[in-house]
Amino acid sequence: MDVVDLREFYASPLGNTTRKLIANRLKAKTGSLAAATVLGLGYAMPYLEEAGAEAGTSLSFMMARQGVIHWPAEGPVRSALVDETDLPLLESAVDIIIAVHALELCHAPAEMLREVWRVLAPQGRLLLVVPNRRGLWARFDTSPFGQGQPFSRPQLAGLLRNCEFSILSWSHALYFPPSGSGMVLSSAGAMESVVGRIMPAVSGVLIVEAVKQVYAIAAGKRVRKLS
Repeated sequence: MDVVDLREFYASPLGNTTRKLIANRLKAKTGSLAAATVLGLGYAMPYLEEAGAEAGTSLSFMMARQGVIHWPAEGPVRSALVDETDLPLLESAVDIIIAVHALELCHAPAEMLREVWRVLAPQGRLLLVVPNRRGLWARFDTSPFGQGQPFSRPQLAGLLRNCEFSILSWSHALYFPPSGSGMVLSSAGAMESVVGRIMPAVSGVLIVEAVKQVYAIAAGKRVRKLS
């Protein structure tokens, strides 16, 4: 999907409801962002609107195959078109990365995560939103979460571990069908609560919070001199 499709989706009633439900989950994980440098990767702008308002610095990097749009609407441009496996940032430059419509649409997910690891500060956090392989949304192309490669929870956990991330928490969102019907959208909030308690594993998306692992380098053993 390109940015035109993504922008049109989030301008629709279905996209607006989707944004609210996912944003609530993300907001519970971000905490205070005062003085933090926050990077949105993929098409994360709908979620940066709230997070970026509190952050010291916020940037939006869009993947080359998606295209890029001007962001924000006013003030200096803070969006850029990038290769997700070669981000134009120095090491340890970012405190939090919010990746939405990114990993599932990337041709090399492991390479993207290693690059995310590189630009994150020590103990920097990654908030990753991906389609759930077991969920209904991955089966329909009526939303961006029906595009690309969906993930199961074990698949995602293994990929993050291999790329030197420690998982802090899991969340789920989007338990209602991916339909623009007024009746479905009006009951979306109730379905999040009820279905989420009964069948948490069938959510439309998985939201994982992970932290960059930084291992201490052990010094070599000292050679004891014999007198």
